[in-house]
Amino acid sequence: MITTETPAPAWKNYLGLCKLKVVSLLIFSAIVGMLLAVPGLPPLDLLIYATVGIGLASSSAAAINQCIEYKSDVHMDRTKNRPLADGRITIANAIAFALFLMVISMLVLVFLVNTLTAVLTMISLVGYAIIYTAYLKRMTPQNIVIGGIAGAAPPVLGWCAMTGEVHPYSLLLSLIIFVWTPPHFWPLAIAKREEYAKADIPMLPVTHGVEFTRLHILLYAILLFIVTLLPYLTGMSSVIYLISAIILGGGFIYFALLMMRNKDNKTAMKTFGFSIVYLMVLFSALLLDHYLPVRF
Repeated sequence: MITTETPAPAWKNYLGLCKLKVVSLLIFSAIVGMLLAVPGLPPLDLLIYATVGIGLASSSAAAINQCIEYKSDVHMDRTKNRPLADGRITIANAIAFALFLMVISMLVLVFLVNTLTAVLTMISLVGYAIIYTAYLKRMTPQNIVIGGIAGAAPPVLGWCAMTGEVHPYSLLLSLIIFVWTPPHFWPLAIAKREEYAKADIPMLPVTHGVEFTRLHILLYAILLFIVTLLPYLTGMSSVIYLISAIILGGGFIYFALLMMRNKDNKTAMKTFGFSIVYLMVLFSALLLDHYLPVRF
């Protein structure tokens, strides 16, 4: 019997441009910023508008990223099946889709949230999709560190959406994500270093070697442990968050040390997977602490 594979519906191909797994983590961190910005629950309509606006902007940035990188994506196993890389969507249609998402996101943020959030969101979008992807990613092995600035923006955007200001606590949330980004991504870069080398992308393990990168993952994990204590030390959070930060930070350092001992890609991917869970649980602990504080 001869079987043929049914092509995916067009809308699924366009969803594939949005990098939904990455965007969902960005939206989650933005919502955390929204909830922490106010004593109780924020207005539901404002929370929805802000989430939609930031989510659409993040999806637009992801689509633009793929428009710029589709030729490189062809050479990497983890990206070669993306809609642009395998030819399911034309570059012209992808650009039009990205611009459509960008315009809608700005309209939502300007008219239904506030102008400052719209401006900061646009700066973040351009920073990631254009400055980082088109230029910095191929200029320096510190690309992930620099690119982390744009990726760390959602908590500030969420906080600003609720209050109309950039609060120091929102910057602290962004600092956590900024420091988290390198030890989160470098394990993946180690596991996929041959693909990055083939695509001519100067990731740290490609340019400076795996051992050098493992050491920097450990150093960043230690720095992250210290930075995550700041919400408690500044009075932003209480004991629930502190205990969570210590346990999670210790776990991250454990995985970093494990990578120093075990040189296999399997350990690197386990560390990468843990880093995602780490951030979600850490921010969830912040929320739990915000609504059910325990102080001595």
